[in-house]
Amino acid sequence: MLAVVAASAAGCTSVNEKQETDVVVAASLELSGSAADLGTAYKRALELRVGQINSGGLLGRRRIALRVHDNRSDPAIALTQITEFTGDSDVTAIITGACAECVTGAAKVINDAHRPTIALSPVAEVSAPLADRRYIFRLAPNVDDDASVLAGELARAGRRKVAFVSSDDAYGRGGAEALAREVAKIGAKVVAHGQYPSAGGDLGRAARTVTAGSPDAIVVWGYPPQAATAIGALRDAGYRGQVYLDAGAAGELFLSGPSAATDGTALVFTQTLAIDDVIATTPAKAARRQWFQDYTSRYGTYHGHASFAADALQLVVNAVVKSGSTDGATLRAVLETSQIDGLSGQVRLTPSNHSGFMPQSLTMLEARGGRWRLLG
Repeated sequence: MLAVVAASAAGCTSVNEKQETDVVVAASLELSGSAADLGTAYKRALELRVGQINSGGLLGRRRIALRVHDNRSDPAIALTQITEFTGDSDVTAIITGACAECVTGAAKVINDAHRPTIALSPVAEVSAPLADRRYIFRLAPNVDDDASVLAGELARAGRRKVAFVSSDDAYGRGGAEALAREVAKIGAKVVAHGQYPSAGGDLGRAARTVTAGSPDAIVVWGYPPQAATAIGALRDAGYRGQVYLDAGAAGELFLSGPSAATDGTALVFTQTLAIDDVIATTPAKAARRQWFQDYTSRYGTYHGHASFAADALQLVVNAVVKSGSTDGATLRAVLETSQIDGLSGQVRLTPSNHSGFMPQSLTMLEARGGRWRLLG
């Protein structure tokens, strides 16, 4: 159980006795389409965490009620769903998935309705500029932080010629810009950049483009299914060197395909995906280990991004507990000063920064024996 809630839950009983309605959280997620892998993980995490919150009595006599809709990775469908959510006075807050356009396209609707929304997208424009995103928060690894950690590892390993493979969408473009900046800081350079369709397709051309210059390392930037396919395409193209993945590529605990193709691949992500290697020396680490065990016990495996959805829900619950209110403007003000040592890592939101996942929560992992382990 997260200590931040346990410490504050006792103080909210009198408020909850006066108002016992459910706290309704609506979610527009990619349960089908190109990002279905992530959307399904988010849904599972939300359902698991709702059950834990309700059984633990963290809201006193109130309960969390979850409504999940499939936006099919389509921004137009997401806009319709979010518009419906904001028009329902029972909905306290909204959670959206990895699709950046699915929330940016609804920014005006969200702001006008004063409905706090937490997006699980890694794209910076989701929560900025603040003037246009007053009610939107973002909980995911930040592109600049990913690139910085990766560049540090490239420098440590002495990689000076780096090739880059990315999706042809906002996330891929942001990654390309961030990686180029960070690689330049370590005296290295990007010698080739291949793009692949974010909706899927043949990655062979991109693989051939980036392997032609005999790079020291190749960085693959994209979401789990495409990233896994990209590794296979690179191996098919004859590349046997080091492959690095950004945090967006984190998927299942157990890697699909022959371990020979993936072993040695490095990934920047949180410790939760390799929690078996972490000694539970703090309450937060113990909570992450318990979360990992609860998720794998229920679903048979673990998905790296699951903890972000659980932490998003936790932020909403904490704001309701702290304020004793479900008013949108009140919750937004509380969210803007929220701090938790969550299941993903440290989160610090401020009025000037609605994207609060802290870079020190990122580390390097390595694929060994078909699963993720701490690097080193």
